[in-house]
Amino acid sequence: MTTTPLDPAEALDPYAPSRRALRVVAGCGFLLLAACFVATVVVVLGDAVEGDGAARGFVTAAFWSLGLGAATGVAALVEPRKGLVIAEYALALLGPVLALMD
Repeated sequence: MTTTPLDPAEALDPYAPSRRALRVVAGCGFLLLAACFVATVVVVLGDAVEGDGAARGFVTAAFWSLGLGAATGVAALVEPRKGLVIAEYALALLGPVLALMD
C-alpha cells in the first residue's frame, strides 16, 4: 500500500526522465566534451599561429570550463540529476566560445 505525500512538492513527477535516461544523456555528453575539446584546441592553436601568439585569460577559462564539464559529467553519472546534465552540456559548449573570445 502506497501513501500519497501531503505536500504536493514532495510528489514524484511522472514526466521526469528516468535515472537510466539521464545517465545515457550524461554519457553522451562526454562525446560532446571531446568534440568541444578538439574545437577549443584548434581555435587556440589557430590563434597562436595567426594571431598575436599570446594566450590570455579566456583560453584558461575555456580549458577550465571543459575540465569542470567533465567533472560535472562524472557527477551526473554517479548521481543522475537533470541540473547536472544541463550544466555538463553548458560547460562543454562554453569552452570553444570562450576560446573564440580570446
